Amino acid sequence: MSCERAKIMVRGAVQGVGFRPFVYKLATELRLNGWVLNSSQGVQIEVEGGWPTLQQFLLRLEKEKPPHATIHSLEYSLLDAVGHDGFEIRHSTEGGAKVAVILPDLATCPDCLREVFDPHNRRHLYPFTNCTNCGPRFSIIEGLPYDRSNTSMKEFTMCAECKAEYDNPGDRRFHAQPNACPKCGPHLELWDVAGRVLARNHDALLQAASAVRHGEILALKGLGGFHLIVDARAEDAVLLLRKRKRREDKPFALMYPSLEAIRLGCEVSELEERLLRSSESPIVLLERHSGVAEAQAATNKESIASSIAPHNPTLGVMLPYTPLHHLLLRELGFPVVATSGNLTNEPICIDEREALERLHGVADLFLVHNRPIARHMDDSVVRIMLGRELVLRRSRGYAPLPVHLKEQLPNILAVGAHLKNTVALSVGSDIFISQHIGDLETKEAYSAFSKVTADLQRLYEITPEFTACDLHPDFLSSKFAQRTNAVIVRVQHHYAHVLACMAENELEAPVLGLAWDGTGYGADGTIWGGEFLLVGEDSFERAGHFRPFRLPGGEVAIKQPRRSAVGVLYEIFGDKLFERADPVLLANFSNSELSVLRQALKKQINTPRTSSVGRLFDAVASLVGLRQRAGFEGQAAMDLEFAIRKGIEDAYSFEVKTNGTLVVDWQPMILEIIKEVRREEAVGVIAAKFHNTLAEVAAEMSHRVDNLHVVLTGGCFQNKYLLERTVQRLREEGFRPYWHQRVPPNDGGIALGQVMAAVRASVAAKVVAEPCVQPELIHWNSGALPDSSSS
Repeated sequence: MSCERAKIMVRGAVQGVGFRPFVYKLATELRLNGWVLNSSQGVQIEVEGGWPTLQQFLLRLEKEKPPHATIHSLEYSLLDAVGHDGFEIRHSTEGGAKVAVILPDLATCPDCLREVFDPHNRRHLYPFTNCTNCGPRFSIIEGLPYDRSNTSMKEFTMCAECKAEYDNPGDRRFHAQPNACPKCGPHLELWDVAGRVLARNHDALLQAASAVRHGEILALKGLGGFHLIVDARAEDAVLLLRKRKRREDKPFALMYPSLEAIRLGCEVSELEERLLRSSESPIVLLERHSGVAEAQAATNKESIASSIAPHNPTLGVMLPYTPLHHLLLRELGFPVVATSGNLTNEPICIDEREALERLHGVADLFLVHNRPIARHMDDSVVRIMLGRELVLRRSRGYAPLPVHLKEQLPNILAVGAHLKNTVALSVGSDIFISQHIGDLETKEAYSAFSKVTADLQRLYEITPEFTACDLHPDFLSSKFAQRTNAVIVRVQHHYAHVLACMAENELEAPVLGLAWDGTGYGADGTIWGGEFLLVGEDSFERAGHFRPFRLPGGEVAIKQPRRSAVGVLYEIFGDKLFERADPVLLANFSNSELSVLRQALKKQINTPRTSSVGRLFDAVASLVGLRQRAGFEGQAAMDLEFAIRKGIEDAYSFEVKTNGTLVVDWQPMILEIIKEVRREEAVGVIAAKFHNTLAEVAAEMSHRVDNLHVVLTGGCFQNKYLLERTVQRLREEGFRPYWHQRVPPNDGGIALGQVMAAVRASVAAKVVAEPCVQPELIHWNSGALPDSSSS
């Protein structure tokens, strides 16, 4: 059995309570090697062993902790083993600058939950109950140090009873900054669409619940912003929400009243259960299981609406994580849609007056409270893949916990990508990554980006020496960087992807990075997205890429997979494609559309070239008839993944050509797919073989470049089948694959990679703001090339 190293950081009341001796006893019982020590941030643990035993250790660490220990946050990553001998309790670390680590918002602890539902407790039914072990943190902090006067709770003066708890070292509310009760704390109100108060306190919650039961859309002010809530069983209500929110068919997140209710419709493993119950309490992507209808019928439960996640074998689910959510779900007793309170491409609303304006015409009622939210916090999204947690959206519960490095860093601000934007700031040896901001497509989103960027610098009182940004000159984030006073470091998009994955896996160069996504501005001015980057000590080489093809219509092609298909076919057949007017290949276009496309491709008008694997997914999804137009980013690739027939081991042909760099020629694969489409081969078989081919490409190119360590990054590797198949094939061929865990593989991880690139540039004393090659793009509506990661 292969040996791995689990690097664990435990934060909370874990010092001076026998936690290290407990860890020592557990590790030695399981025959794991490593060490444990106290640090200024919490308890650090490293243990080495086989994954099944490490999994036992992680699960038992929380279940069997000492009685007086409280775990606020437990983050772990699986890394290469370093050969620890035995297990030891190391001396606490005292050296180095101590950096204030702000805890994320924490899900309601069991003690507070018991009080909320105890009729004899003074906090009975109080939706803002919290203690030092749970409740709001990052969403209420306005400055450091973390004292009540520096939070949005400063306007609420504690009553005598709350103040006594706050001042008592033996009380679990000792110095709990958001401490409050019904006498002195925030309260609920139910508003109509004009902001008129309809009810207060618990009556407000009861009336809100009644409205949800009757099919109305409720805007609920939660921990880090508003949720839009409807009955998840009511098809009409869900469809109405889609229409009003302008969200055609992208899956909605669900909140269930209990873990038992989730199990009725989904498979839940031990690791997934840990996630659902954790203090992070993210949205967890779960597989729906067979026999759902029978299970629901047996318990007289109605099924969720089919429009929740159309044609999707997974559901994004979470449990209530604040007393307010617990009270509402206990009252309702059924699952609800709990989606971000915003319109598509806008940030989540955090202020009730703002919500009245921005959600006008969307919500029927507003359940609000008077505790100000200092910063927006979307729900995080996590999936278990290859037995590990993979964070797909890093926000509430995770941000702003840092990525900790061994060396001291210069002060660097990284402003991230255009889509799925996050920003990052290095302080000492820590890199703090912001919460998910989103796509910088609207003025509201750009405003949120600007506020978060200023917020991080203000909180940590840092003036950056360097500002790192994407190589694309027209990204709004890149333009923002140009207005800072720091030295600008422009970072190629896919290089940043690889460096982010290297950082969280503690990898040293050289590394072969497979960076596969939708689009990213390349160093040659074309659109990259199917890259094989050989990363050295302070730079990278484009060792290979997928064969480029043209995207007719530029940005339009991202929303119309059929255009990617035409671009691929034109690359193979040239103008003869239109002369033949093949009824199978061109069936999705009118004659007038084909005429326009033909002229655009022939004259190379608004037809940028791309090596993108994400767009290759689009082309294949179109060719097999799965999707011609996409309602949201990566939809065609998701369709292709979900269509896979299990048990197919075959792959298509491809060629690797050498012309200075290695080029993966997909033409043999596309021609074989066309033949199978003509003979009406099952879509599931084609989908499986397509994915298998990409995994074979990864293995073959790793042999060609001949590098042991292979990093898998970019939005395409959110695809569970692709990631697992690629890891399997690389291991079979003797390579050591690495992928993301705590930082998203999509553009949410770009800011971390930009920091690492700036570090490399500063160390090498090569920080030069070189002029960018102008992109081969025209007519981008937003003035920026979106980086729409696939899958």
